Amino acid sequence: MLEQLLIVSQMVIINLVMAADNAIIIGIIAASFAPKHRYQIIMWGLFGALLFRIIFAFFASYLFGFAFVKIFGGLLLIWIVNDLRTDLFSTKRIKSPTKASKEPSYIQSVYKVLFADITLSFDNVIGIVGVAKDNINLLIFGLFLSVVFVGTLARFFAEKIKKYKWIGYLGLFVILLVALQLLIGGMIDLEILSVNENFEKFF
Repeated sequence: MLEQLLIVSQMVIINLVMAADNAIIIGIIAASFAPKHRYQIIMWGLFGALLFRIIFAFFASYLFGFAFVKIFGGLLLIWIVNDLRTDLFSTKRIKSPTKASKEPSYIQSVYKVLFADITLSFDNVIGIVGVAKDNINLLIFGLFLSVVFVGTLARFFAEKIKKYKWIGYLGLFVILLVALQLLIGGMIDLEILSVNENFEKFF
């Protein structure tokens, strides 16, 4: 019983930390839209987060055996960060009820959300699979909990970024750090780079 509680506690902490980056990027994308489309974007993000986490849960060990997967994921995240930075600069606040701010392309934003889900699901799934080991019930619980955290935090970030744009830039910085971790980790695996063994756990 104590062991089960410990595993569940680990699962909650891992999901809370690792789902945050996914939620941040969905929140940043959704913040540029009016409430109706904002919630639709978040729902697409939840759908993608669940779908890709399930897929990667079955192929996690295999996929992460390839360094280029990490490098591709890191490059994809850098592209998304740069694209979202442009969106944040161009988004203007609504000045009056008759003047609405210009929204970015809905379809393109859905693609960004799904691309982010693909990339950011990697680490989350690795953490969940590592804790759950061969316990399928814990694995399912972990995946479900991850998606719940993504949805809850994404809505929170979308609302806050709409009011405080600096939160959006802070979020982009966090995502950029994740991208650099993936890139460096991939290059270490390919033996292009080497780091002190004390820091290898971060990549």
